[in-house]
Amino acid sequence: MKAIVQDRFGSPDMLELRELDEPEVGDGDVLVRVRAASVNPADWYAMMGVPYVARPQMGLRKPRTTTPGLDLAGVVAAVGNGVTHVRPGDEVFGASTGTLAGYVTAAEDALVLKPPNLSFEQAAAVPVAALTALQGLRDKGRIRPGQQVLINGASGGVGTFAVQLARWFGAEVTGVCSTRNVDLVGSLGADRVVDYTQKARSQDLLVLRELLEAGTLTPVVERSYPLAEAAEALRHLGAGHARGKLAIVVGEPAREHGVDPAG
Repeated sequence: MKAIVQDRFGSPDMLELRELDEPEVGDGDVLVRVRAASVNPADWYAMMGVPYVARPQMGLRKPRTTTPGLDLAGVVAAVGNGVTHVRPGDEVFGASTGTLAGYVTAAEDALVLKPPNLSFEQAAAVPVAALTALQGLRDKGRIRPGQQVLINGASGGVGTFAVQLARWFGAEVTGVCSTRNVDLVGSLGADRVVDYTQKARSQDLLVLRELLEAGTLTPVVERSYPLAEAAEALRHLGAGHARGKLAIVVGEPAREHGVDPAG
């Protein structure tokens, strides 16, 4: 069978298309002829081998799992002893490891029958992203009807499912996305869509100014850096040590140019 293989951590250049043996079917396993798969951020991190603290699970010097991919949709080719819920010929979707391959084995409880109204590509896009959205909203967020829910990244893989699921749970949904995705997020059922590229609107700045003048809002500036030390400011920020904001002093006071700032 054909499969994507990665022998070393690194960029997509490390991925190769090779011929591999089909996996063997063990007890409780389902052998699926993969018709479609999808990729997730987790695949990117696993490919790159980051974060480094996860290397004991991913492999210290090279990938422990050499074929990437977690999502799949396909047709059951064979089943192992004890499998009762699916049979050869069934169209299924779900999750496993190494799904960027012609065939893959998966546990029976990691697969369900594919809805007949979905293509294999659509079904393969569901498992990881939709499960993340469902479990995050229902189990972690304990979402309830009538609640107000803000979904950042509403046009992304998880976000597109989260908007629809939150509406299904009966919540009032505000989705945050970029300008080009506003219509998409609205079509998914969001009650309001916030274009994050427009948060600098003057009306909003006027609101902030009033709060600042009233003393209700106070900027927290840990430290100011001269422009020549901007790299040091970024280094401090990147290390995760910043408290509040770091300011960069670019201009000089007007009086140094012969102008009295008081008029």
